[in-house]
Amino acid sequence: MGVATYLVAATPPRLAVGGITIAIPVLAVEQGVGVAVGGLLASAALGPSIVAAPIAGAMLDRSRRPGALVAGAGLVIAAAYAFAAFLGPVPAWAVAIALVAAGTVTPFVFGGLSSFVTEGIPDERRAYAIDALAYNLGAVAGPAVVAAAAALGSARIATIVMAASALAGAIGTIPLRLRPAAASAHDRPSFLGTIAAGFRHIATHRPLAVITWSGTLSQFGSGGLAIAAVALSVARSGDAGEGAIIVTSFAVGGLVGALWNSRRPPRRSPEWVMGWGFAATGLCTVVAAFDLGPAWAIAAIGASGLFTAPSAAAMLLIRKQQSPPALRSQVFTVGAGLRAAAAAAGAAVAGLAAGVGAEALIVAIGVVWVASGAMLLAYPRGAPAIDGS
Repeated sequence: MGVATYLVAATPPRLAVGGITIAIPVLAVEQGVGVAVGGLLASAALGPSIVAAPIAGAMLDRSRRPGALVAGAGLVIAAAYAFAAFLGPVPAWAVAIALVAAGTVTPFVFGGLSSFVTEGIPDERRAYAIDALAYNLGAVAGPAVVAAAAALGSARIATIVMAASALAGAIGTIPLRLRPAAASAHDRPSFLGTIAAGFRHIATHRPLAVITWSGTLSQFGSGGLAIAAVALSVARSGDAGEGAIIVTSFAVGGLVGALWNSRRPPRRSPEWVMGWGFAATGLCTVVAAFDLGPAWAIAAIGASGLFTAPSAAAMLLIRKQQSPPALRSQVFTVGAGLRAAAAAAGAAVAGLAAGVGAEALIVAIGVVWVASGAMLLAYPRGAPAIDGS
């Protein structure tokens, strides 16, 4: 497995998941079932991953053929999205069931696949820089592909394209030849015991606990950015569309940072990169609250996105280094699930708090990012890797 092989496997399913949350609400409006139903269906595509994360991780940790599980997850996601494309002729409740099935297996292609990236890319820093690039490519390309497909045809076509992307990812996992965890069948606890051991390790192993809670808090701030950006645009120009430009600048900044990081991963300690990266994102976000014109906010939020990929790659590296091989996939899937839940919670809280003022909301989001970076001060200095590498 090389860089290109991994990107071919990891990027398409993440692109599909990133795009479906936009394609489904637009499709719901086109089919006359309402934006509220579309929002609920989008939640159905993501929500189950939070509950399923530890189960998916334990399955990968215990499986003799983890590659088959990842490929199978891609097939389920592809089938569910293809079915969802026929919302309208197919009732919403049936589409919801299909999307819940997709959400249940999503952890396999997010945190689960991340836990295997170092198998084929020996340089750990570069490996997780590439993984962060796959996430950023999906986050930027998914909505862009949906927008283009919807503009040229319809949201139904856009949803089918997302299904095709998930299918491409499933096929792309075949050359990865993922190997099972090192533990033998005789060394394994029961399935529930494996899940319990994973939670216990995440909660009690201090280096891992610190970066898990820091990463989760950062996503709480990130989740509220879209709402805060729209509120800021409405308050300053009366045009909500500028909010989309601000959010896009954050995504583009993240992609540029990911591309740079994949070529030149920083050689400082990963906890330093993660902490200062989160703090820099927060400081740039706070600066965006100053009313110096629309271009200022766009530039400041774009600059804040530059630091997200290096810090995310550093976080993934620490997850790997601080996880025993027998629990690694579970550590990755649970961490990804917590971050997804925090992003959803951040969006909800930002919506409820929109009345406090757009600038105050932007500052609060920046402060959350800075706080998540400051949490790395609690990371134990000189903590040795326990991953056996």
